[in-house]
Amino acid sequence: MTGTGKIHIYYGDGKGKTTAAVGQVVRAAGAGLRVLVFQFLKDNGSNERKILEQLPNVTCLPGREPVKFVSRMNGPEKAELTHYNNKALDEIVKFCSPFDVLLLDEALCAVNLNVLSEEKLASFLEHKPRGLEVILTGHEASDRLVTMADYVTLMTKIHHPYEDGVSAREGIEF
Repeated sequence: MTGTGKIHIYYGDGKGKTTAAVGQVVRAAGAGLRVLVFQFLKDNGSNERKILEQLPNVTCLPGREPVKFVSRMNGPEKAELTHYNNKALDEIVKFCSPFDVLLLDEALCAVNLNVLSEEKLASFLEHKPRGLEVILTGHEASDRLVTMADYVTLMTKIHHPYEDGVSAREGIEF
């Protein structure tokens, strides 16, 4: 891959952020690009991960087991998760140079929940390998990260079955 890699953000309250990011990963892998995937705040059993692990040119880094909602964590658990996520990002920074595309799924949520340093993430984006495309997903994106990005897509929920009492469905919402 030649040229300067771009930064992509998919965020908002609508469905489809990870789905769009995974679609970009599939497209890149299909073109022969080497893709690295890490999912913050998700365990290793997400349905998208199951298929990504089978694709040529895609490497999925292992995540934490088990995963607990941050809102249900006590102070020490949240501190441990923050340490884990920041260390994971440090390792990704060291490990990502042979790759063409990096997906950091739910990184924006981790930043928003204060379990990943925005400063560390922004520093990585400023100093990332020249040709590396970086994809970030999450519910909210700070002005700082939006300004750094080349592609920014806001997913806006207009209507969702959850509002009618329909639970998340496997293979569709998760």
